Amino acid sequence: MANKAIIGLGFGDEGKGLFTDYLCSQSINPLVIRFSGGQQAGHTVISEGVRHVFSNFGAGTLRGAPSYFSKFCTIDPIGIINELSVLLDKGIKPLLFIDAHCPVTTPYDIAYNQHNNKHGSCGVGVGDTINREESYYSLTFGDLFYPWVLETKLNLIKDFYSDHRDVSLTRFLDCCDLITHSIYINKTDGIPNNNYNHIFEGSQGLLLDKNYGFFPHVTRSNTGTQNILPLLGHETLSVYLITRAYQTRHGDGPLSNESMPHNISKNPRETNVNNNYQGELRIALLDVSLLEYAINKDDYLRTTKNKSLVITCLDHIQNDYRFTYQNVIVYCKNEAEFIGKIASILNINNIYISASEDAKDIHVF
Repeated sequence: MANKAIIGLGFGDEGKGLFTDYLCSQSINPLVIRFSGGQQAGHTVISEGVRHVFSNFGAGTLRGAPSYFSKFCTIDPIGIINELSVLLDKGIKPLLFIDAHCPVTTPYDIAYNQHNNKHGSCGVGVGDTINREESYYSLTFGDLFYPWVLETKLNLIKDFYSDHRDVSLTRFLDCCDLITHSIYINKTDGIPNNNYNHIFEGSQGLLLDKNYGFFPHVTRSNTGTQNILPLLGHETLSVYLITRAYQTRHGDGPLSNESMPHNISKNPRETNVNNNYQGELRIALLDVSLLEYAINKDDYLRTTKNKSLVITCLDHIQNDYRFTYQNVIVYCKNEAEFIGKIASILNINNIYISASEDAKDIHVF
């Protein structure tokens, strides 16, 4: 059994969905495991002419890979049913396993989130769901299968959000019912056991990790290996550390090199360029010091030799191959030197590169 993890090195939008799709195309009997975050992920995949942005299903779905949302993830019943409908309309029949212990996002969580967004949230209630769970007002996926339990807990959650009680639950309850009777969705207690090869798909990048990032502009998740290792037991893990050839960040929060001029083209098909709650997509020269910092904050990533570097969006660099390291601009003659110098600084020998949105164009450097 193989265990592989795709972990973003930046503030998100690195291409985790793209590389998840690629690893699934190279694997036998893959299972995509979400180990952090929740429905705020927006992972774009193109396969055989089909384009989809995954939030509630794993990014290997177009390859026929089932998905598993672990207990470290939130789930949104409305989002799941909406996305399931879109996938079915595209001729895709997904298979989703959800751990019974996954916290469930309610319309109350979303309403509160959207009225109290201060730090670049996506507005889909992930952080507030986790905060509510930590305050003991719990609602988990397994609870949806017990109607009286669900009704009682929703009434208590309504009291928890005393200023946001005027929220309709009709669509939410309909979706909960559809999920509990769906042939495409299954409740589990732990990782499904069917001799799967596990592909762990990260949600947000390491620089948004709640312990590694720049508070308060962080997610309420551990985006590195902290959640993966307990799921593995004593099995080995190969990690694929992924970054764009430049930096991106949605909305508020610090972003190094932002004042420096650059020659990075905009992607006309960019996902979530201007989210109503998250803010605009910001772009800057790549800061390799931050990549190094992110790796060193995670004990497993810092010490393991079993890691590869993935550099995406090389097609957006317009003959201007440079990055910064320790506040110094490093100029490169061409793309090969650009890639080689970054890999050398990070002391990683296995390199994958991409210059398109399609996994078929990924290759080893």
